Amino acid sequence: MSVKTVEDLFIHELSDIYSAEKQLTKALPKLARAAEDPKLAEAFTMHLEETQGQIERIDQVVELTGFRLKRIKCAAMEGLVEEGKEVIDEVEKGPVRDAALIAAAQKVEHYEIASYGTLCVMAEQLGQKEAAKLLKETMAEEKATDEKLSMLALSQTNAKAVKQAAK
Repeated sequence: MSVKTVEDLFIHELSDIYSAEKQLTKALPKLARAAEDPKLAEAFTMHLEETQGQIERIDQVVELTGFRLKRIKCAAMEGLVEEGKEVIDEVEKGPVRDAALIAAAQKVEHYEIASYGTLCVMAEQLGQKEAAKLLKETMAEEKATDEKLSMLALSQTNAKAVKQAAK
């Protein structure tokens, strides 16, 4: 990674989150199929559609700024996706797996929120106001997804998992 300026860092971070979103488009359908709760499966499916829109938004940022993305693989997302795969492989389908899937998905959302927050600040510092606006839209979607996952966990999934464990 050759980063000498904030612009270089912005391009690196944007390239990294682009890779992360691409990886997520492959992981979300697997999470949806692995969920027992139809509302959770639907949340994963809806977020897949959102993620595809977020990738398009990154493309718009690239177009607006004239920057070229680097071909890199987001190691953090690779690890988070692997954690989700481990849940699918190691936890029996049911409420406990659903609770674990929510936990894994929220780790992803928190990573994305942090990444987009950083990108928003850098875009503003670089005078890229329109890019910052687009990145803020995505960050707001990521925060909303995290909130939806929290509500699913609080309203039903975790309660079902606790009841199952008590049996």
